[in-house]
Amino acid sequence: MVRIEDINVYETAPEGINLTVVKLVTSEPGLFGFGCATFAYRHESVRHVIEEYLLPLLRGRDVSAVEQIWHLVHHNAYWRNGPIENNALAGIDTALWDIKGKMAGMPLYQLFGGKHREGVPVYRHADGRDADEICDNIRKFREQGISTIRCQCGGYGGTYGTAPSTAPDGSPDGAYLDSRSYMRDTLKLFGEIRSRFGFDIGLCHDVHERLAPVDAVTFAKEMEPFRLFFLEDALPLEQIDWLRRLRRLTTTPLAYGELFNNPAEWRSLIAERLIDYIRVHMTQIGGITPARKLQIFAEQFGVRTAWHGPGDMSPFAHAANIHLDLAAHNFGIQEWSGTEPPNSVIQDLSGPKDALLDVFPGMPVFRKGYVYPNDTPGLGVGFNEKEAARYPCGKPVVRWTQTRGADGTLVAP
Repeated sequence: MVRIEDINVYETAPEGINLTVVKLVTSEPGLFGFGCATFAYRHESVRHVIEEYLLPLLRGRDVSAVEQIWHLVHHNAYWRNGPIENNALAGIDTALWDIKGKMAGMPLYQLFGGKHREGVPVYRHADGRDADEICDNIRKFREQGISTIRCQCGGYGGTYGTAPSTAPDGSPDGAYLDSRSYMRDTLKLFGEIRSRFGFDIGLCHDVHERLAPVDAVTFAKEMEPFRLFFLEDALPLEQIDWLRRLRRLTTTPLAYGELFNNPAEWRSLIAERLIDYIRVHMTQIGGITPARKLQIFAEQFGVRTAWHGPGDMSPFAHAANIHLDLAAHNFGIQEWSGTEPPNSVIQDLSGPKDALLDVFPGMPVFRKGYVYPNDTPGLGVGFNEKEAARYPCGKPVVRWTQTRGADGTLVAP
């Protein structure tokens, strides 16, 4: 029996974003697995949970018992779910799947039943200060074979800075939101994009939960003429009951779930077909084990996957997404930000490697609109500890989540 012998935690920031990597060492010489436990804004808390609580709990256990270990960790602290515990658990779970693939001599997608497709179509983010800059970025993506693009202008309705003149005297700094101007500007932007590119390109937009429910309903209806691929997180997590009304009143496809932690949050949305795409962050829900179950559950109701794939996710998690995508019949699309260097619209992988690729060799590769994993057993991604040490994590105060309404009241980011 191969057992867990040690768990090492590494913190690195090759692109300036805190990443947490778990290395699970086994009793079999040379056999180990890697996982992602990244919670960029509370990374030291995740490390503490793994080193002080999960290592003593798991040392000596059978590495093949992936499902049992997931439940053991999930229930061991009695109070469960939440980003700190779930990301710690995801690091362990993903590393165990990596080991299982290595023991089987297969890439993970084979353990999930094999490929439904040869490559994974991805969408990218075209941001900018105005329509001209955003359209320039759209052209660059289209030249790279990207057919679906998320378009945003000036952040998510508010950019961090000093309080505007319309706020009360003495109001603190923050990302002040102006929902009316945000909706007007976004509608104008998408009208401009469609006038320049027509309807042969898929367009997404992320509200990032920054609208009041009644405004979200109005906005989704007003976006209908632009035929979005999907509108993401139109409602605050605390107001998801409004999705029933939103679904009745608009034909705009809806994606949701970036902040979800547990099945109680997504079960009814999927079973009632209130959303079209499930957008969870794989490590936020506890790893590959629950993500695979969620994907299969969603398939029964015609809901497709569009896993969250941001920069604050290590290449091990990006690779896990790609393996899940290849094996999912109900795959929709994959957000992709796993291989580009800083300040670049997209990376041509025939060019020089950036710091991320130096730290994580073997990452899935982008070619002409699709991402492909290598066929190395397990996740297929390596980890260069020496290179990782060159990029220490920081502990800055998070500013972009300090979002406020017009009068300075804090609101959900």
